Amino acid sequence: MSSMEVAMDGPGKAFMICNEAIVRGALEADVKVVSEYPGSPTTEILDTFSEISPKFDFRMEISVNEKVALETCAGASMVGLRSMTAMKSVGMNVASDSFFSLSYTGVKGGMVVVVADDPHAHSSQTEQDGRPFGPNAYVPMLEPSDPAEAKRMVKSAFELSEKYSVPVLIRTTTRVNHQSGIVELEKLDRKPFAKIPWTHPPGRYVTVAEAARQFKHKLLDRTRLIEQEFEASDLNMVKDTGSDLGIVTVGAGYNYAVDAVRTLGINPSILKLGTTYPLPKKLIGDFLKKLKTVVVVEELQPYLELHVTAIAKDANPSIKIYGKWTGHFSESLEYNPNIVVDALAKVVGRNPPVDYSAIMAKAKEMKAGLPDRWPTFCPGCPHRATLHALKQAAKGMKHILSTDIGCYSMSFLDPINYGDSLLSMGACLGVAAGMQYAAQEKVVAMIGDSTFWHAGLPGLVNAIHHGDDFTLVILDNEVTAMTGQQPDPGRDYNAGGQPAKPLILEDVIKAMGISDITIVDPYQVKAAVEPMKQALSRKGPNVIISRRACALYADRNKRGRGEVIQTSKVDKNVCKKPYTCIREFYCPAISIDDEDRKAFITKELCDRCGVCAKLCPFGSIKLREGD
Repeated sequence: MSSMEVAMDGPGKAFMICNEAIVRGALEADVKVVSEYPGSPTTEILDTFSEISPKFDFRMEISVNEKVALETCAGASMVGLRSMTAMKSVGMNVASDSFFSLSYTGVKGGMVVVVADDPHAHSSQTEQDGRPFGPNAYVPMLEPSDPAEAKRMVKSAFELSEKYSVPVLIRTTTRVNHQSGIVELEKLDRKPFAKIPWTHPPGRYVTVAEAARQFKHKLLDRTRLIEQEFEASDLNMVKDTGSDLGIVTVGAGYNYAVDAVRTLGINPSILKLGTTYPLPKKLIGDFLKKLKTVVVVEELQPYLELHVTAIAKDANPSIKIYGKWTGHFSESLEYNPNIVVDALAKVVGRNPPVDYSAIMAKAKEMKAGLPDRWPTFCPGCPHRATLHALKQAAKGMKHILSTDIGCYSMSFLDPINYGDSLLSMGACLGVAAGMQYAAQEKVVAMIGDSTFWHAGLPGLVNAIHHGDDFTLVILDNEVTAMTGQQPDPGRDYNAGGQPAKPLILEDVIKAMGISDITIVDPYQVKAAVEPMKQALSRKGPNVIISRRACALYADRNKRGRGEVIQTSKVDKNVCKKPYTCIREFYCPAISIDDEDRKAFITKELCDRCGVCAKLCPFGSIKLREGD
C-alpha cells in the first residue's frame, strides 16, 4: 500500500504491513515528535513517517544514531509532547545507555520505543533478543503478533506511558514487522503542533546519587502497579478449550502455533501474551493450574519459559513444561509453522501429517547441484571499484582490514574475500586502534559515510588523540544506502525532504586535526590506485575518502531529472577473453556468453559506471549505442 493510505482520515480499513500499522497507531495517538536512525526490520517505520511528514504537524528527524534518536524523543516527552522512536535490536545497544537512565527519570508526554529483533540474522550481525531490555530497565513491554494488534498496542503504549510517566517498549521481530494484514482505521483526531511551557521543578529529570536511589524506589512501585494492570489487560488473550494441554506463546510464535494446531487437528488451550514485562504472573499461574502439559512457543531466548517454569513451581508443580530446555525448540534461528508442528507432534505423541524433515533433506540435496549465489554489490556500486583499487594499492603490502557495518560488510564474502574483522557500527576504528598496537602489518580501517557519522567519530577522535598508526578509508556514497537511501548528515535535506545543513566529511576531519586526507573517485579506478598507495605508505592516522553516489540513489535522481540511464556492451570483435572484467571486478551485470565464451553485459543490469571498461586491457567494453 502507499504511505498515503496510512495517512488517510478514518474510519475505514486498509491492508498494510505491520511497520505501517505502527505508524498509523502513532498518528491516531497524535504523536508530535519522531526521531529514528534506519535499520531493518524497522526501516519502513522511518520511511513511512518521512513520506507523510510534510502533510502532518509532527516534527521528524533522521538522527545520526539510535542513542541520539532516543534522546531527542526523551527531551520532547520530558517537556510534555508525545514521541516515538524505532530501532533494530543492535541499535538498542547503542541507545541503551540513555534508555536505562530514562527509565529512572521517566517522561511526561507519552513515549514509545519500538525495538525489533532479527531471528535468523537476516540483516543483522547477531540474533539478539531485545526482551531483556524491558526487565533490566524496568520499562513495560508489549509484543504484537500482527498489524492490527500492533496499531492497537501503539495507542495503548502511549496511554500507558503517560499514565505511569514511563517510556514503553513495543518489541517485534522481523516476521511481525513485515507481516501484512487488514487494519481498522479510526478517525484521525490530531491537534495542531504547539510548544508547551516547561513546568517541572529543577532536578525532575536529573538522575544521580540520592536522586537515582529515590527514582529506583519509585520505579519498583510503578512496576508493581503496571503488573496489576496487565493482569486484566485485553492485550493478553486466553483461549480456554478445557484441554489439559496448553500453549503459552507470544509474537510471531502465536501465529506459528495457530497454524500448527490446525495442521495437527488438536485443540489446546492457548495463552497469548501481549504484555511481556512486567509479566502478569497471576494470569499465567491461573492458566497453568488447569493443565497437565504446557508448551512454550517463543523464538530466541527462553524468556517466557524461564518465567513459566518459575510460576509453575507454586501454581502447578506437577505440570510438564516443554520448550527449549527439553530440546523441542532451538534458541537458534527463526521458527516457522513446520518447526512448531514437529515439536507439538512430539509432545502429543503424533506423527506430523507431513514429513517436513524429509522435505528439507530433499531440498538440501537438490540445492547441492546449484551454484552458490552470494550476496553481492549492486551493478554500478562505486565501492566495488573502491575495493578493487584498494587491493591494487595494497598489493605487496602485508595489511589487516578492519571493516564495519554497511553494504561493504559483504566484502569478506566470495568472490572478493577482503576483510579481517567486523563487530558493530563504528567499531572498525577502535578495533584498528588495538590492531596497530599488536600487529606487525599495516592496519586499514574501512567505514561508510553514514556509519562514520553514526559511531565512527569517537573512534577517530581517539585515534587522533593517541596518534594511532592506521589508515581510515571512508566509503562516501552520499546516503545510508543499505537501508534504503535515507539521508545522512552529509546531505542538505532531512526526513520528508526538509532542508538540513550538510556536513562536509573532509572539513570535519580537518577540524579534528587530520590534514593527511586523500580524496579519490572510485569510478576513475586506475587513477585512484596511486593516491591510495601513497596514503597507505604514510604513517597514520590518515584518511582516504572514496566518493561517488550510491548507484541506486544516483539512478533514482537521474530518473527524477528525466535522464536516460546508459549501459555498456562488449565489442565481441575486440574481446580477447582475458576475463579481467569477471575475474577482477565481479560485476553481476557481466557474464560469459555460452556461444562464444566471451564476456556479455546484461543491459537490464548494467549501470554504465564504466569501471569495467577502464579495467579491460583490450578496450572491448563500450557505450551501448541507442541508449
